[in-house]
Amino acid sequence: VQLAESGGRLVQAGGSLRLSCVASGGTFTDGHMGWFRQGPGKEREFVAAITWRGGSSYYGDSVKGRFTISRDSNENTVYLQMNSLKPEDTAVYYCALTFRTLMEPRIGIGGDYEYWGQGTQVAVSS
Repeated sequence: VQLAESGGRLVQAGGSLRLSCVASGGTFTDGHMGWFRQGPGKEREFVAAITWRGGSSYYGDSVKGRFTISRDSNENTVYLQMNSLKPEDTAVYYCALTFRTLMEPRIGIGGDYEYWGQGTQVAVSS
């Protein structure tokens, strides 16, 4: 399984970005795809996740109301639409995949995801 993120760049505060993550090398009908981020000097943080089957979505508290996760099952692609960006959103954003069906408290736990992408850098200037 391979995950490839794209879409990260420098953007001004208040702006928007859409990140993409394309999954390949498997059959993606169960489990979850998540986005995590790690800012400079910070621990990895859960951003959002979506289930392949049904499309239920979950968000970290710091991005609720600003970020939206979606998926295109036909293209094995998950998107992260990021609006109203803030300097504190600056981070490397990683997509991650698990084939398991996680209970909600575990969906935001990075250790429960088996596959990770290389990350894409998002920088938000003030």
